[in-house]
Amino acid sequence: MDGNVVVVGGSSGLGKEIAGHYASNGWDIVVTSRDADRARAAATEIGGSTTGISLDLSAPHEIGARLADLGSVRYLVVAAVERDENTVTDYNIDGAIYLSTLKLVGYTEVVHALLPRFTNDAAVVLFGGLAKDRPYAGSTTVSTVNGGVTTMINTLAVELAPLRFNAIHPAIVGDSPYWEGKPAEVLEAVRTRTPTGRLVTTADVVHAVVFLLENGSVNAVNLVVDGGSLLG
Repeated sequence: MDGNVVVVGGSSGLGKEIAGHYASNGWDIVVTSRDADRARAAATEIGGSTTGISLDLSAPHEIGARLADLGSVRYLVVAAVERDENTVTDYNIDGAIYLSTLKLVGYTEVVHALLPRFTNDAAVVLFGGLAKDRPYAGSTTVSTVNGGVTTMINTLAVELAPLRFNAIHPAIVGDSPYWEGKPAEVLEAVRTRTPTGRLVTTADVVHAVVFLLENGSVNAVNLVVDGGSLLG
């Protein structure tokens, strides 16, 4: 295979499943976590030719050094997220700075740090989220940074052509670790307003990410994976 698949935030959840897909197809994988032990444990669980390294997107000045030993990169997925509920009424400035740094500065710095290592046909997928379209009380920072991702891919695609940059914005992923433990009525309310009659699955998201990475003519696309729930 030509180059590594790098999954930032690949030690758990959707990132780990994406890494597992490519590991099972024989790719060399690098997964990251803020915790080095967790990254190494995830790499062992994923198997194949998978390496785990520590990387903290909220400390962007350290990102370049953390990625310095990587070889060439064919596919990059930046899936690291932070669950944040920060109301304007009880505004947590430190929390807002943390999340904004992680998702806007940190995402961009990962791309910057890996620029010399991208293959000519490399592709990048960044994770946003539907809070940009369906805000809720406490989502001001989340909605803002996810909205930033939607335009970030445009500037990256223009400046760094022919590299391709796309973003994915999943709805509630019903079988993910975060959502499986939520009250049934919360998930049912989303399911009933979704035209497909079911929640998004992890497999749906992995399939969509693979499509964004591997289709050579898909560029600067914000792909919503929600079963049509935004119509409800």
